[in-house]
Amino acid sequence: MNAPFLLPAESPGRILLPLFGCHIPAGFPSPADDYVEDRLDLNELLVQRQEATYFLRVQGDSMVGAGIHPGDLIVVDRSINAQDGHVVVAEVDGALTIKRLRYRRGMPELHPENPAYPVIRFKEGQELRVWGVVTSSVHAVL
Repeated sequence: MNAPFLLPAESPGRILLPLFGCHIPAGFPSPADDYVEDRLDLNELLVQRQEATYFLRVQGDSMVGAGIHPGDLIVVDRSINAQDGHVVVAEVDGALTIKRLRYRRGMPELHPENPAYPVIRFKEGQELRVWGVVTSSVHAVL
């Protein structure tokens, strides 16, 4: 992943967009409600700790099983202590990657969410540096 880090704006102006009160079915259509329930600011939804948050653009398809696709924008919080099962941005041998952190027999492993990719297991002397926990993914469909 050779993408630049993107940081949230220092003091983002609030952009309140309509949030409709109905849920949209992904199966058969149903009549939509014609009213706005509230207004939503995506910064409030996606960024919990601004000073510890950054964004990255995803390259590659090793995490498609987790719903993270090429071109997606991931939200990463470096203040969260990475735990078993978290999706993390990690540095392995000088390169950044996004994988699911797992511990096996006390040793960390990085698991892809695509069977076409191998699990990254660490040998003695190799270092794993976690750069943050992925908290959200913004998936563009166009």
